[in-house]
This record gives sequence, C-alpha cells and structure tokens, in this order.
Amino acid sequence: MKLSQFRYYLPPELIATHPAENRDDCRLMVLHRKDQKIEHRKFTDILDYFKDGDVFVINNTKVFPARLYGTKEKTGAKIEVFLLRELNQETRLWDVLVDPARKIRIGNKLYFGEDNALVAEVIDNTTSRGRTLRFLFDGPYSEFKKTLQELGKTPLPKIINREILPEDEDWYQTIYAKHEGAVAAPTAGLHFSRELMKRLELLGVEFAEITLHAGLGNFRQIEVEDLSKHKMDSEELFVDEKCVEIVNRAKDSKHKVCAVGTTSMKAIESSLTISKRMKPYEGWTNKFIFPPYKFGLADAMITNFHLPMSSMMMVAAAYAGYDFLMKSYEVAIKEKYKFFTYGDAMLII
Repeated sequence: MKLSQFRYYLPPELIATHPAENRDDCRLMVLHRKDQKIEHRKFTDILDYFKDGDVFVINNTKVFPARLYGTKEKTGAKIEVFLLRELNQETRLWDVLVDPARKIRIGNKLYFGEDNALVAEVIDNTTSRGRTLRFLFDGPYSEFKKTLQELGKTPLPKIINREILPEDEDWYQTIYAKHEGAVAAPTAGLHFSRELMKRLELLGVEFAEITLHAGLGNFRQIEVEDLSKHKMDSEELFVDEKCVEIVNRAKDSKHKVCAVGTTSMKAIESSLTISKRMKPYEGWTNKFIFPPYKFGLADAMITNFHLPMSSMMMVAAAYAGYDFLMKSYEVAIKEKYKFFTYGDAMLII
C-alpha cells in the first residue's frame, strides 16, 4: 500500500487537548469485522464484549519525563532536548533529539535547571536532528536519575498544542505503568480506570502484561510513498513466561485475546511461534505492520483514533481492513469523535 492512501482531512478541533474527566468516560466506537457493522458506545461498555477466560494483553511500560529545557554555553540560546535512550549508565551517555538542531555542534556544552544543576556535552552527531550527549554529573547514578526526573517534563506530543500541565504527569501514564523506558504513552491503555479493571477481573477477564518501551518512531513522519520501504525505529520489548502462559492458555481453551493498543499488538506479533502461540521474548523489535497483513493470534484490538498517515493508523487498518477503517474514520469525523492521544477509543472485533 501507499502512504497517500492513509491521508484524510482531520479537523484540528477534533484533536483532543485534554483527557476525559474520568479515564473510562470516553466514547467507544465498536467495529464488527464480520458484518462490517459500527456501534457507538461508552468505553465502560467494553464489559459487554468479553467474558470469563478472555485475556487483555496490556503494555506496562512507564513514560519518563523525557523533555528538558536548557541553554547553550556562551550564547545562552534556549534549546530543547528530548531524551530518547540511555546508551551507557556508567558514562551517562544518552541518545537525544535537540531543537533547534542547527545551533548545536560537537563540543557544545548545554546547561539545565537553576544554578546549572545539570550540564551535558555534545559528543556526537548521530542524525540531522539527533545527538549523543554525555551528562557531566559527579554524584551517584541514583542522584543523577533523580535530577533528570526533577528537571524533565512530560513528553506530550507537540501536536497537542498547549502548555504541559502538572496533571499531565498522571494523565499521560496508564494506571498499570511499571517499567520506565517509554517516551510515548501506550494511549489505548489510558482509558482503563481502576474501577473498570476491577469489574473486568470480576467478570473473569485476565490481564497479561508485556513491556514495550514506545519510542518517538511512532510519531515520526513516514517519508516514503512505498510503505514496504519504510524502516521503523527499534523499540525494546520484554515478554515473560507468565504472559506467555496466560495468553496461550486462553487460545488453547478458545477464549478471546484482546491487544490493548498497537504496541501490545506489535509485541504479540513479534513473539509468535510458527504454531501461532506466544513465546518469551527479550530484545528489540522494529516490526512495521501495514495492510495487507495476516495477524496470528489476537481476536480483538482496542486502539485510539490516529493521525493521518501515522504508523499506528496503519496497524489499525491492517487489523480492521483498510476500507472498513477508512469508513469508520469518516463516521468518527461526522460524529465528532475525539482523535489522538487524549481522544476516544475504538474496539475492533
């Protein structure tokens, strides 16, 4: 398929700038693949579609405050540094993006926080926008991480065009987030409240946890028209024995497995065996799912309404069927559903 086939007009006012007052209080569009039927429900109605023995695969990655604001030595020019990945804990090396990139060169020192609490030196140009920084910090690693946490801001996508609020620290995190490492939230999981999860558990639904540290590649513009030529950024993935056991047991006993979000779907597909069962996985995945694609395991997927030409939209289109997804987006725009990170949800079954 071609990139241009995923272009559609999204009225800017339909991009949600804030989440629903209660996490599970958003709208839910249900797509029935078999008869191409669309239903309009509330997210809490998800209880109506699952039963005892079914499994939700959830991504327990935790977003870290990856956005730093600082100044450049001598000129005092304001710069933004987006932490992507820790390369070496001992030497405090990090892969980062800088903005504006053209002003930052190898050897430059960057200062962050009051009294320059944190200083970094640019030691490499990895891409046109990317850099490798070495943080010059004398204290123990725990103190260094604490300083990063204090100075960093929630890495809300810039298209949510507003100031970052203190509340975003909680809003932009699932209630089951455990393992820090993501710079983007697995947004389908943001709709789950403690009450809803409890109700699902009482229904007999089990939760199988994977950890996929979502990276900025999810928001990077795809720049090739031929999608088979696009290379996704690699993301770290952990699938343990417990998750594998829960999912495979559900499949063997003919129960439904639901992927909560495109990251969970990517994790499932990255850890499949030839016999269409999950196996433990620890490493990196750069799996890029776009139509046509034959899924091996999940019976349902929960996802948000995604931006035009985004890789997440392509996963949803591959799962729902391209024509059916495009039709559902037309309906969503007409019915004024909210799109993107803090928007409404979709269940594809």
